[in-house]
Amino acid sequence: MWRIKCLTEQFGPCGIGWYYKTVEKWTETVGDETCAFVMIELYVLYDGKWSQPISGTGGSRLATNERSGVYVSDECYKMATTDALSVACKNLGIGADVYWKEGKTKYDQTGSASNELSNTDISALRSYMKTNGLDEKKVLEKYRLTSISQLTIGNVKAITDPKNLEYFQRNCGE
Repeated sequence: MWRIKCLTEQFGPCGIGWYYKTVEKWTETVGDETCAFVMIELYVLYDGKWSQPISGTGGSRLATNERSGVYVSDECYKMATTDALSVACKNLGIGADVYWKEGKTKYDQTGSASNELSNTDISALRSYMKTNGLDEKKVLEKYRLTSISQLTIGNVKAITDPKNLEYFQRNCGE
């Protein structure tokens, strides 16, 4: 549900700002277990245009041999679909903070020796946010941080990217 909430916040309601299609469902058996798999294509509306398909494949156990006998899940395809949606959402960066401790990764490197914000960077970011009607506290909440100095240079690039301004104004506006 959290990913669905994120998709809805960023793109609008399902069916209007985003949707997915089930492309394929299948099962595979290995040993005593049978797993169900689902492949989906996620589509999002961005700048008035529908995206290319964002694929995701997910799986869940259908039948498992347990002590008391074979357990069969009647929700395996639903769980596999949820997993597939999660995989597709990763390509949009949804849930990235779960995978990247404190928002800092090797991918945030900018060629400089340090990835920390200087006082000049912080001052410029605050000025940008004020000019564009962004609430600092709300921006920090989006990144699950408590201080502006915890933002990475990569975060600042995302916040100040003109393509992201409308998103930040909608979700972090004053």
